[in-house]
Amino acid sequence: MSLGDADMTRRRRIRQDVDEALIRLDISSLADGGYLATSPDVPGLVAEGRTLTETAEIAQDVARKILESCVEHGDPLPPAFRKRRARAQALTVPVGLPAQR
Repeated sequence: MSLGDADMTRRRRIRQDVDEALIRLDISSLADGGYLATSPDVPGLVAEGRTLTETAEIAQDVARKILESCVEHGDPLPPAFRKRRARAQALTVPVGLPAQR
């Protein structure tokens, strides 16, 4: 099995275990600008970005990497990833606005 095949097999295992999960993010403003996100649902998740949108996107990537690492190393998944499907609910998402002139 090639390295690419092994990676695809691991991704299939992840997709079989979790379709989609919703995680909470705690985002705070940094004194020198930008934002910092952590998650009570995913221990170890820390993400920093210039905007709310960038911070949320980086946090998604970090959460995915934590999930992949748990699967790869046989570690238990954080509780937020143990649910089969995210239940429908209202989400608040950042939307970038054009600069005012």
